[in-house]
Amino acid sequence: MPTRKYYFNSLSSLYPFSHLYRQTSFKKMLQIEIDNGSGFCFGVTTAIKKAEEELAKGTKLYCLGDIVHNSMEVERLTKKGLITINHDQLRELHDVKVLLRAHGEPPETYELAKRNNIEIIDATCPVVLALQRRIKSQYEKGHQVADISLENKGEPVVVLPTRSQTENKCDEICSSSPVSTPLSPREETKSTGSIVIFGKNGHAEVLGLVGQTHSHAIVIEKFEDVKALDFEHDIYLYSQTTKSLDEFHKIIDYIQSHISSTAKFQSFDTICRQVANRMPNISLFAARHDLILFVAGRKSSNGKVLFHECLSVNPNSYQVESADEIDMKWFDGVQTVGICGATSTPKWLMEECRDEILRHTK
Repeated sequence: MPTRKYYFNSLSSLYPFSHLYRQTSFKKMLQIEIDNGSGFCFGVTTAIKKAEEELAKGTKLYCLGDIVHNSMEVERLTKKGLITINHDQLRELHDVKVLLRAHGEPPETYELAKRNNIEIIDATCPVVLALQRRIKSQYEKGHQVADISLENKGEPVVVLPTRSQTENKCDEICSSSPVSTPLSPREETKSTGSIVIFGKNGHAEVLGLVGQTHSHAIVIEKFEDVKALDFEHDIYLYSQTTKSLDEFHKIIDYIQSHISSTAKFQSFDTICRQVANRMPNISLFAARHDLILFVAGRKSSNGKVLFHECLSVNPNSYQVESADEIDMKWFDGVQTVGICGATSTPKWLMEECRDEILRHTK
């Protein structure tokens, strides 16, 4: 797809060719480029498509949590009829349709839906779903005695849905081969090792992953946290799909150099490549412009990482959630503007920001 560039000379309508001869007498031409690599990832695109399809039928549709970490897109879908709810509100619902966003949910959510006769529209990203199953399988291998005891008590054992055709997309964007050797288990569980998840505590995806282990997984948010692990026991390391590859590899290296010779460490690269590859791409994009306008919701974890990368490459970078936050003083002396965003940023919002800049340069 060719790069989209927009040009405007403030006085060209009055003097269409004069800037060719005396350019210093006029405002310099402003070039704006929208990054083709920015915008919704596959999982978010699928979730929004499913929501719009249901709403187009006139269906009353609830969404468990913001469908995407972008207030402008949430507002757009709300106007179409999408009702955003939290987990407490979900418990009060019966006989309705509820959409599960791309982040995924723990098994308890599916069980609750079954009890309350709630029809689930499952928009869990296939990459996340594959990761949930992998963690669940590892947990069951190390907790067979505990799982059998639950069955004996008559408590339900949650089985995740079978792999759907759409999940084949995961094979294109997620690497899953083991790298090498992980973390110690909780004392109260009968386990031979610990499942460790590199991710943000409280993030919807991480809650869904931890739920696969009955809350026994250990979550580390940053490299410094790895130093507190018990290296005398087996460690199985996974990652939230949107985390930094570089930091994940630093964690792997540290565990490998500190794990006991009697313990096993195995790490699984579960970071989504569609997201991870945006880091080097956005770095190159930021470097070739005088100013970067980064459009993203401030609740977006992915947005925080990508904006920080823009800032590190180009200090003249600004983050906005909408066109209303743009300050035209930023563009004084600027010739090229790059507009980019997170995996939760809709294309229409970046285009709206472009149009706002052009409107003020007329």
